[in-house]
Amino acid sequence: MKKLINSIKKDLYRYNGARSAKELLKVYITEIGANYTVWFRITQRFPNLLTKMILRRKMIRYGIEIYHTTNIGEGLYIGHFGGIVVNPLVKIGKNCNISHEVTLGLGIKDGHDGFPVIGDNVFIGPGVKIFGDVKIGNNVAIGANSVVTKSFENDVTIAGIPATVISTIGSHKYINFTQEEFNKSDIRFSDRIKKGLKDKQHNSKDLVQ
Repeated sequence: MKKLINSIKKDLYRYNGARSAKELLKVYITEIGANYTVWFRITQRFPNLLTKMILRRKMIRYGIEIYHTTNIGEGLYIGHFGGIVVNPLVKIGKNCNISHEVTLGLGIKDGHDGFPVIGDNVFIGPGVKIFGDVKIGNNVAIGANSVVTKSFENDVTIAGIPATVISTIGSHKYINFTQEEFNKSDIRFSDRIKKGLKDKQHNSKDLVQ
C-alpha cells in the first residue's frame, strides 16, 4: 500500500508540483489525466472486478485506453485526454508525457511481432504513432503527428513521417516536476520537519530553565 501511495504521489506531482494532501486532491479532481492515472495505479495493485469496471468506465469516458497490465514507470503525465491507445505489452519508463491522439502499438516486421519500449523522461507529442519493435531512448522528444517505426538513442528530438532526428536538444524543456525533483523536495520537507522539532525541543528547554 505504501508503494502504491508513493507512486500516485509522484504521478500527481508531475502536474504542478503538488505535495500536500489538499494540493494532491485538487489535482485528482481537476486533471482528467491525473484522475485516470490514479485508477490505473489502483487497478494495477488491486485488479478485482470493481477496480477493473471503474477503470473501464474511465477509458470510455475519457478516451484513454491504457490497461492496468501495462508496464509504466512512476511520474506518468497525461496532459490532454482523448484518442490515447497503448497496447498492454508496451513498456514505458518514468516521467513520461503522453499527449492526446497518441497510439503505441503492435507492429509486424519480417513475420515477427514487436511492441515499443519507451525510455525515461520521454515527451510524446499530440498525434504521435509508434509501432513495432522500437526502442526510444531516455530524454527524447517526439514532435506532433510523427510516425515512429525505428529506434532512437538518448537526448534527441525527432519528428516527421517517418520520424528522423531534427535536433539534439531532447525533452529537457518539456519534462517538469520529475521523480528526481520529487525525491529532492521530499528530503527538504523532511529536513524542515526535523529542524522544527529541534527548535521546539530547544524552546522547551528554555522554558524549563
